[in-house]
Amino acid sequence: MTAASASRWSASDYARHAGFVPALGAPVLALLDPRPGERILDLGCGDGVLTERIAEAGAVVIGVDASEEMIAAARARGLDARLADGQALHFDAEFDAVFSNAVLHWMPDAAAVAAGVYRALKPGGRFVGELGGAGNVAILRQGIRDELIARGYSLPAQDPQYYPTVEAFSHVYAGAGFTAIQANLIPRETDLPDGVAAWVKTFRAGWLDVARVPDEQRAAVAEAIEQRLAPKLRRPDGSWFADYVRLRFTMVKPA
Repeated sequence: MTAASASRWSASDYARHAGFVPALGAPVLALLDPRPGERILDLGCGDGVLTERIAEAGAVVIGVDASEEMIAAARARGLDARLADGQALHFDAEFDAVFSNAVLHWMPDAAAVAAGVYRALKPGGRFVGELGGAGNVAILRQGIRDELIARGYSLPAQDPQYYPTVEAFSHVYAGAGFTAIQANLIPRETDLPDGVAAWVKTFRAGWLDVARVPDEQRAAVAEAIEQRLAPKLRRPDGSWFADYVRLRFTMVKPA
């Protein structure tokens, strides 16, 4: 199973239900601190919301993403956005910094990502970002799996996302040659204004593909998952949240 087989994106659904992703990426963008004239690669740019903010800071930014729909949405913002697999980057010492928010967990070949980012950076360049860390959406993932199995769908033994510990993540990137690696896990209960069902349809469309859930049954399946998880992910006031755990990091390619 490839990353692409387990991740599929609708730009319209993402814009409607996933606005919290770039909003919560603001601290990571601040950590990047883009400077006028810098060349920056946005790895997994999505629809370009944060890419646009990097450009507004005066940097020369290129966004890459594996989703054709997302690239089209980013280009509609006037951005230099290119279709590319983050596990097979082909840049060579072109960038002062690489930035990535909420996307590395969709790329299971972490060593290939690390090697490609290292190659893309100029000596002394920095890599700054955030991804799902160990324990990320554990309640959500188990609820989805339990509901699909209860309905008779066949699933792989393991979910395909990459949610590493700090130690495992740091080991991969140190192995690629990075130094000054700083990484930490941040448990972050995250509001879901549109509920769990919308989250499932937006963020697990590819996983439903893997399970071969017919299109006409997906709304009902998503609603059933929401009801299954209500005791754990619905607050007394009726609002919903996701059990996010993020891994935020900075590192440097030696000069």
